[in-house]
Amino acid sequence: MSEVSEKTVLLSYLAAQRRHILSTIDGLTDDQWGLAPLPSGWSITAMMNHLALDDEMFWFGCVLGADEEAIASLDGDGWQLSEEDTPPVVLARYREQVAKADDVLATVDLDAPPGWWPTRLFGEWRLQTTREVVLHAITELSCHAGHLDAVHELIDGRTWLTLTE
Repeated sequence: MSEVSEKTVLLSYLAAQRRHILSTIDGLTDDQWGLAPLPSGWSITAMMNHLALDDEMFWFGCVLGADEEAIASLDGDGWQLSEEDTPPVVLARYREQVAKADDVLATVDLDAPPGWWPTRLFGEWRLQTTREVVLHAITELSCHAGHLDAVHELIDGRTWLTLTE
């Protein structure tokens, strides 16, 4: 029996959270993407934009990949939407950033330090290795997958646990 590498396991957990997110929003209409049923006021469109820019692009493209173009684009936060940020545009952005993140993850070693670190944002706090960044991202995506589950249930009553029934 062959051993599965730690990186393969971590990336499979990351992929599982991404699939969970996409399955949770599957079937919602553009109008439902715009609803904000929680008092905090965020919509699924805003959450998906946040996941694309503040999670996938930021942690993988900027922090691990040190992508200068991505770093230069860090001028706001993904929760803020423009008129052009329609559900199809945001979903395409999310998928694009996931693909770019996967390209970065294919080239990095888990023990390597981040390629870039936003000291001005985080001060002394720092993730030391690629492994820590990946674990942080898995945690972040898992948390937001749960948020999306709850919001979807508030919108139309569908629960994630019953998706396969």
